[in-house]
Amino acid sequence: MKLSLSNMDDDHEDIKVDNDDDFYSDNSLDSSSSMNYIFSSLSSSSSGDELLVSTATGIENSIGHKKSSKWRKVRSLVTSPFIQTYKRKKYPWIQLAGHQGNFVAGQIQGTIMKKLCGNEIDCFEKLMSDTQLSVLVPEFKNIRIVNGDTYLELEDLLATFVNPSVMDIKMGIRTYLEEELVKANEKPRLRKDMYEKMVAIDPDEPSDEEKLQKAITKPRYMVWRETISSTSTLGFRIDGMKSGCNCLKTTSPSVKDFKRMKSVDAVRSAILEFVGDKHEYLITYLEKLKLIRKQLEQSNFFQTHEMIGSSLLFVHDQQHANIWMIDFAKTYPLSDGLQINHRDQWKLGNHEDGYLFGLDNLIQIFSSLC
Repeated sequence: MKLSLSNMDDDHEDIKVDNDDDFYSDNSLDSSSSMNYIFSSLSSSSSGDELLVSTATGIENSIGHKKSSKWRKVRSLVTSPFIQTYKRKKYPWIQLAGHQGNFVAGQIQGTIMKKLCGNEIDCFEKLMSDTQLSVLVPEFKNIRIVNGDTYLELEDLLATFVNPSVMDIKMGIRTYLEEELVKANEKPRLRKDMYEKMVAIDPDEPSDEEKLQKAITKPRYMVWRETISSTSTLGFRIDGMKSGCNCLKTTSPSVKDFKRMKSVDAVRSAILEFVGDKHEYLITYLEKLKLIRKQLEQSNFFQTHEMIGSSLLFVHDQQHANIWMIDFAKTYPLSDGLQINHRDQWKLGNHEDGYLFGLDNLIQIFSSLC
């Protein structure tokens, strides 16, 4: 989930995003179909990939107007499907990453509507009644039907920010459900598209046999994908970053570098660039992370659910900073009698998600920067 921003200036923002979570490309649940980065203008992309921009009038323009295979891999990075209004202030609502058409303007100010995905209705209904977590997630307003599609009407988290900086950190030691891996293993078939994605990131990763076939199986890609970033080692990864001012260094990680950002030092550097000259926000964020951990450990919802592909959304402008828990399409209740502590190593069948393992590491990193 990544929501709308306000009052952007085309000359004063930098954007970075990792957009390679589409390994469920055969119509199974796609982690990138969860809520996406939203901001009000896009000046450039460090990847050099083509961008598709849908203006508020619905006209689509692609840079270069090429519908190449490269564009098909990138998918819909950026859209601006409508104009938002908050307290008489109008601003374009632009989506970075994910599927076009997942969002429509909220029917009341300060809200957006997100197309129903996965288990989110059940999650939001339970979260709203969870004393510990209800204050840490976007408020769930209503369920609405638009043109035959079901949408969640949610609080627009960024409506009160001015030219904010936004960072999405995906939590946990894996981003796929166990059921997805089991299903992929039932009838594995060779996938040339996933081989191409692999070699684009690491040409030396495929085995000699895989190089001859120029294809790999989906389970092979799914497991490997988690090992190249900090997901498997730290229990979280930076999925994307956008600065509200022109303060991200040219030496900072590119789009493709996010896929391979694995070391603690690299994560530290990225966080420092994200806060820019607002060093006091390191303490603000650290205290909020500690609060989130405390609330999670006391939450009945958290104790009884497996949280996969969920993110923490970091947002700040010149006046204030905050963090929210977002993205619950892959959050499901645990089977009766099954318990997890969210810190143990994952093995197929134990359903450990590593959420607290990642949060512990994230807190330690922020502590080292304060």
